[in-house]
Amino acid sequence: MTPELFHLAAAQQSAPVTDWAARIGWVVGLLVFVIFLYWLMREGWKWRGKLQGDLPELPSAPDDPGERHRTLSGRYHGSTTAGQWLDRIVAHGLGTRSRAELTLTDQGLDVVRPGAQDFFVPVAALRGARLDKGIAGKVLTEGGLLVVTWAHGDKEIDSGFRSDRAGEHAAWVEALNTLSPTTSSTEHTETEGAR
Repeated sequence: MTPELFHLAAAQQSAPVTDWAARIGWVVGLLVFVIFLYWLMREGWKWRGKLQGDLPELPSAPDDPGERHRTLSGRYHGSTTAGQWLDRIVAHGLGTRSRAELTLTDQGLDVVRPGAQDFFVPVAALRGARLDKGIAGKVLTEGGLLVVTWAHGDKEIDSGFRSDRAGEHAAWVEALNTLSPTTSSTEHTETEGAR
């Protein structure tokens, strides 16, 4: 075997040399970029909370909530400005997704959220309920989300819930709309106008 062939055969068998410094540099750069993006998202969340600082504290459930009409176990997916499904509300923990236990009573809607702030929607603040498919950051099949509209301070809010048993959403919409003074008065006005 000639020396030229020997060197050619040796060159074909040798593995490429890994440039570890370049690889480590890319990995570190990527990590720094991901951390920077996370920091930007966190700052944006905090900034949105400051913009919504005029929202009053969330009401808590009364000592005597009255007779229970319905209960629901499921998930709380967030709240938005009413009618604007992408305008997320984050003040007072309303932007935090969590498990939720809903109880509808004579006094209103009690929302218990393990690991997040509970809140209560008095009957006078209820503005109605509907089935929908999405709320800021969560899109489901048509009718897969129970959206409750309620007034808090000078703002109307849509809060999205999904029951562990989605088949009970329609009954909840009917019960909430029956209890809501706004929906009841609208239905009464429409009935009077039809006569």
